[in-house]
Amino acid sequence: MNPQETEFLKQLRAAFQVEAQEHLQAMTDGLLHLEKLSPAEQPSVIEDIYRNAHSLKGAARAVSLPDIEHVCQSLENLFAAWKRQPQPPEPSQRDIAQRALDLIADLLVGPVAPERLADVVEQLQPPKSGPVSMPPPPPSSAASAAAAPAPSVAPVSSLAAAAATTGTVRVATAKLEAVLFKAEELLNARLAAGQRATELREISATFDEWRKEWRRVTAQSRALRKEQPELAGFLDWNAVCVQSLEHRLSGLLAAADRDHHALDKMVGELLEDAKKLAMLPFATLFALLPKLVHDLCRDQGKEADLVLQGGDIEIDKRILDELKDPLIHLVRNCVDHGIELPATRATRGKPARGVITVAVTQHEGDKVEVLIRDDGAGVDVERLKAAAVEQGLLSAEKAQALDDDAALRLMFQSGVSTSPVVTEISGRGLGLAIVREAVDKLNGSLAVESAPGVGMTLRMVLPPTLATLRGILVRTAGRVFVIPTAHVERVTRIKATDIRTVENRETISLSGQAVALARLDVVLELAAGNGRGEYLPVIVLGAANRRIAFAVDEVLHEEEVLVKRFRRPLVRVRNVSGVTLLGSGRVVPILNASDLLKSALRTGGPAPVVVPQKEIRPRTVLVVEDSITARMLVKNILESAGYRVKTAVDGVDAWTMLKSQPFDAVVSDVDMPRMNGFDLTAKIRADKALAELPVVLLTALASREDRERGVEAGATAYLVKSSFDQSNLLDILQRVV
Repeated sequence: MNPQETEFLKQLRAAFQVEAQEHLQAMTDGLLHLEKLSPAEQPSVIEDIYRNAHSLKGAARAVSLPDIEHVCQSLENLFAAWKRQPQPPEPSQRDIAQRALDLIADLLVGPVAPERLADVVEQLQPPKSGPVSMPPPPPSSAASAAAAPAPSVAPVSSLAAAAATTGTVRVATAKLEAVLFKAEELLNARLAAGQRATELREISATFDEWRKEWRRVTAQSRALRKEQPELAGFLDWNAVCVQSLEHRLSGLLAAADRDHHALDKMVGELLEDAKKLAMLPFATLFALLPKLVHDLCRDQGKEADLVLQGGDIEIDKRILDELKDPLIHLVRNCVDHGIELPATRATRGKPARGVITVAVTQHEGDKVEVLIRDDGAGVDVERLKAAAVEQGLLSAEKAQALDDDAALRLMFQSGVSTSPVVTEISGRGLGLAIVREAVDKLNGSLAVESAPGVGMTLRMVLPPTLATLRGILVRTAGRVFVIPTAHVERVTRIKATDIRTVENRETISLSGQAVALARLDVVLELAAGNGRGEYLPVIVLGAANRRIAFAVDEVLHEEEVLVKRFRRPLVRVRNVSGVTLLGSGRVVPILNASDLLKSALRTGGPAPVVVPQKEIRPRTVLVVEDSITARMLVKNILESAGYRVKTAVDGVDAWTMLKSQPFDAVVSDVDMPRMNGFDLTAKIRADKALAELPVVLLTALASREDRERGVEAGATAYLVKSSFDQSNLLDILQRVV
């Protein structure tokens, strides 16, 4: 290894140190959390721990740290056994896993005694409840240098050469991200300036109406001059005042337009320049792949060339960080599942050396497409269906009815694998599930193609940045939502008479193809929207080879919005990926296209016929929460479901409001200053006028003791924020209100 390669590996290992610490912390937190959970709540936590071990193992392999890789493989086998066994892991098993994490932490610092390493690995072997693949220890660093056919790769520019450029300065990534965040926040100021200019323009238009009316009554006002001179004088003075106001407003409107255009230009340029500071070329990610392919081919007796294209294309560093694990999983799958052994390829008339291509290209403007292709065996669709049936994801009858595109999407389900044996590389059905989740999180799209004996191609289309997106604003059921433009294939109008019902599902014809139709208000479980007219606005969404048309009440316009991602406790809200703040100050949900497609398929059937009824008074809910973020999010969820919402900052504030105005339900946090949720609930139950009022406690306190205390205080329901799903809250309120 030459000095340049040695320096590059040193830099890779420095990055691995940061990533490894994150994975270790996540696994440590998960093991500690297991002690506090009931058996029914543990599987999801074990799944998270398992995935962290899997990702850390792959990263260790990429930077040639065989000891850490071997410990992670043993940990992964242990966690896989935990997933299969019906009973929760014993405390002694958790202790063994924790000792292994401590060992990995020590290995990050330097070598450890071989006896300690062997002892921990031996203890990590799962109980003999079934065959679990345990690989032999990986070769040492010296053995790794053994001769093996090296993949031919496109040269990747070294970081050292890039750093040698004159006129540069080294700045911490955190500082750059802080600058970018502040620049992105200016987008709200730009939108607000545009909104103010629009409002002034609307006010100016009212003066035109006033002028028309004034001209109409001018003749009558002249007749009043003799009969009522004082009134006529007042009208003249009033006309002069209105004209003066109109003149001043015209000046303000012109100034507002100038300011808006100037701010729009400056913010746009600043945002573009700030984004460039946080952009990195894909070459920094490509650097991990050659050694990965080389080592995998060597270990499996295969031969493959790795072709890397588009390494100079830049993208937001935050997206690159999220993309690293998925890309490693996909390339590893190409070698393990796709590329055949040289002898097998020869019998099929192929060259002995396979070809794996990773290509990055610009796609439809500013988006980026990442293509991963191999010329291997392709995907065995029938084995894929059988694996899904074995995992209980669908029945054998439904599996046989799937077409090839639908069957290929089964690859992205957790636990589905066509590998006949579990190895250190594959067979667990986990890698592609991680890929799908990562792409969904990035608000991207995923598509896969496969031909038996020819190979497989997977395409990921990603936005250039995580902070902003182009979105189409729509209105349905009286609510406004943002749909990411990246997933919109078409916006059109259809005649209500053109809707057909096929197999109990509404369908329309677009460009000669039948497309399923779903009502957005029905999919989002909202109150029915406006009555359907002769024409329906429709937005066609597409993702992962699926297309569904969504009918809405109104398509408003398209604009760039600043994305605010959810944070704990609302990390995952079904059908919603985040929120944005419009120029008017209104908080609007950003819909998750992938979730919408899944929800529409589950909903099925035509929209129910709404029978006109007399107007029902909206139910009023009091939300009690000291965190402004959680308070705003819960308020938005309930308002989107049709509730009228009032908010209070703690129990004392809530009690004052309860005594002064009527409410139909209370949704309250527990841990609050002045008066907590338990005391508030007990106080409500002790009051004769409020004793029957439903109280839902929504809290981070998840212990059995806290739940029992909530029940004793008189809570109608107790929801834990860490596993919160908005549908649970809405279902409870629908039952009790």
